[in-house]
Order: sequence, then C-alpha cells, then structure tokens
Amino acid sequence: QLQLVESGGGLVQPGGSLTLSCAASGTTLDRYAIGWFRQAPGKEREGVSCISVSGPTNYVDSVKGRFAITRNNAKNTVYLAMNSLKPEDTAVYSCAAAQKCSGYLSAFFHSWGQGTQVTVSS
Repeated sequence: QLQLVESGGGLVQPGGSLTLSCAASGTTLDRYAIGWFRQAPGKEREGVSCISVSGPTNYVDSVKGRFAITRNNAKNTVYLAMNSLKPEDTAVYSCAAAQKCSGYLSAFFHSWGQGTQVTVSS
C-alpha cells in the first residue's frame, strides 16, 4: 500500500528558497500522479501543483514561475522546489496520489502524507 512522507520544510526569509520532498514507500511511485497541497492557519486546503505519470505539470496561478514540481521515479520521490518565497506561502504542505492530474479536488487524491511546515518570515 502506498505511503507518502513529506520532508524539507522549515523557516525561510522572504525571497528565499526551499525544496520539499515527497517520498513513497510500499509500492512504486511511477504509476501515480502526485499533487502538492497546502493549508494555512484558518484557511481551507488548496492545491498547489501536480505532476502526472508521464511528466506534464500544472500549477495554481499564485505559484507559477516560482515553484517547480519534478519527479524521480528511480528514487520514488517527487520534489517541489519553491523560490522567491512570500509570507503568504506559509502553510503546512502535503502531498497525495491520484490516477491523474485533473484539478485539485481532494476526493480524487489518496495516501495523504502527514505534511511539513513551511514558514516564510523575516
């Protein structure tokens, strides 16, 4: 059974960078699309980015040009490189699996990780 674990969060100053990892175990990652989501305090969870099985990606408008999602199937890991971070990027970031990237409706995703905290502050 697929299990996902996120890592790489932390405290960073505005304008800084972080790279998050979503590591899979239990089965190979190459049969799944992987989405990154975030939830800030007092706000609903929102989809951030998704990478399909074959590699195409999509991003929510607020992170386009700043975030990049990649996958390394040999390492069973998906990454989210975050650049030019803003205070409004502060949230718990989680990854989850789906059959394909077709929007960010939570019901389409499964095997949610526990999340990793990203705090952008000076």
